[in-house]
Amino acid sequence: MKCRRHTTLVDVKKEIRAQIIGALKGAKFPLKTPAALLKAFPMGAETTCQAGDVKMTAGEAGKLLKSDDFPFKDAAHVADTILKRAGM
Repeated sequence: MKCRRHTTLVDVKKEIRAQIIGALKGAKFPLKTPAALLKAFPMGAETTCQAGDVKMTAGEAGKLLKSDDFPFKDAAHVADTILKRAGM
């Protein structure tokens, strides 16, 4: 019998966060506008993060953000804000 590890919301959140941070590793911060944020992702709005049953493009994530979320000081700030806005 094989035991499968169940993916929890915490696991998904950690993985998505790590993927966002990884995708933005070459970005020049601060990012002051939504356009600058999308441009910072390697494939722009089509950059995709996926963990468990959750799949999100940078374009979809960008729609969750508000103007007062900017500027972003680093990749962790971006990831944490997106996850918060997504209710994770």
